Amino acid sequence: MRLIHSILSMLALTVCTTVYGASESGAGAAPSPRDQAPEILRRWMDARAGTGKPVYWIGEGDIYASPSGEKLFGIMGFDASTVIWPAEFKGQKAVQLTRKVYALTDPKTGEVLTEYKGKVVEGIAFPYQVFTYWLENGRIRATAEYGIEPNLIKTTSVNGLGWRSMGADTLVVNAPVFVNHTMPNGKHIESWESYDFFLHAPGTVAVPYQLTFVAYHDLPAWAGEGKAVNHMVSWRVESPDEFPPKLLAWAKANASMWLMPPKDMKEIRALQQPGQSGIKGWIDKK
Repeated sequence: MRLIHSILSMLALTVCTTVYGASESGAGAAPSPRDQAPEILRRWMDARAGTGKPVYWIGEGDIYASPSGEKLFGIMGFDASTVIWPAEFKGQKAVQLTRKVYALTDPKTGEVLTEYKGKVVEGIAFPYQVFTYWLENGRIRATAEYGIEPNLIKTTSVNGLGWRSMGADTLVVNAPVFVNHTMPNGKHIESWESYDFFLHAPGTVAVPYQLTFVAYHDLPAWAGEGKAVNHMVSWRVESPDEFPPKLLAWAKANASMWLMPPKDMKEIRALQQPGQSGIKGWIDKK
């Protein structure tokens, strides 16, 4: 699979590799970086990437032709993430290490597509992504890094992530994304995306972390000319054992590497080296 999906429009970052989980400090112990973090940043990171153990965001949705509204494909997949709280930032910055993989499905049968009108179907696959978050001027700012040397892509969010309360028990974090850049292969990408994360107070709902996503972008080259609207809903689980059976079976057979997030920055630096395009699912820059 190769990239058909744009991500948060984000610049470079440097992080260390010490992973911090929930505080277990006793009396007199120095607070962990997570404990020192502003409440909004801590709540966001706890929801998005957990407190040390891997967490998983499952996604399901549909892709429609625009402006006709014809349903072209279904889409299903997940990302696996973990968190780093670099000690030197004293809770003012946090890092998410993640992998992301999605498959396109037949709009009627729901079966995973490998071919469409005689062409190979390309899904969405990132063997790694690194995001760094911090607070700035009342918004959550973010940077991202992905790709292979010498074509690493390092971007910074234009708008940042905003948040607002929805009732007494829910915090909504919104990431509006306006993509307008040229890929290393020379292709120019323009798209609009919006991510709405719903962070529910503990004990109020069975699934406390949820997400809706909508995007407007070009159809992938293999699907023909024109624009598409992509809509998905997502929710967080703590283990692949909680995946829908069809998604778990597909992942085990086709994307087993994605069932765990990157271990640390050492693994990510290795994935950035030339020659890694041989990894199944990595971005083809040629």
